[in-house]
Amino acid sequence: MDLHIDDFYKDAAKGLLLLYQAFPNKSTLYMDDLIGYTTPDEFGLPSDRQQRCLSTFVWLAEEGYLRYQSTIRFEALDQIQLCEKAFLRLSNSVTPLPSSLTHTPPSVYRAHGSLANQLREALAAEHSERVIALMQLFFQP
Repeated sequence: MDLHIDDFYKDAAKGLLLLYQAFPNKSTLYMDDLIGYTTPDEFGLPSDRQQRCLSTFVWLAEEGYLRYQSTIRFEALDQIQLCEKAFLRLSNSVTPLPSSLTHTPPSVYRAHGSLANQLREALAAEHSERVIALMQLFFQP
């Protein structure tokens, strides 16, 4: 099974939400904030898990979803910020929305229906399959 792909979706979702909450400010994104602390190996090299997490965000930048100024070893990305493409995708409403939102004011409907909010709720509920489905939606053109 490709568990590293599940980790990719989860790491990307967590990091994108942190950047969405900071938008439009640039910030520093620490891998430990996303996956917890992992101990380096006996040579001081980062764990495979930490390297994959960092690679997730380097790839997202290469694909035009975010930009950053530099890496801080394998620990963080400095001066990182969402690009327009990621911001718009996270801001857009997910369909279909829960029926509980049907009779709400437009501003509430928009806020609760956004992809960012749906990801936030799926992560909080530890609903991995929902996170993966939402991230696949995020990556659709």
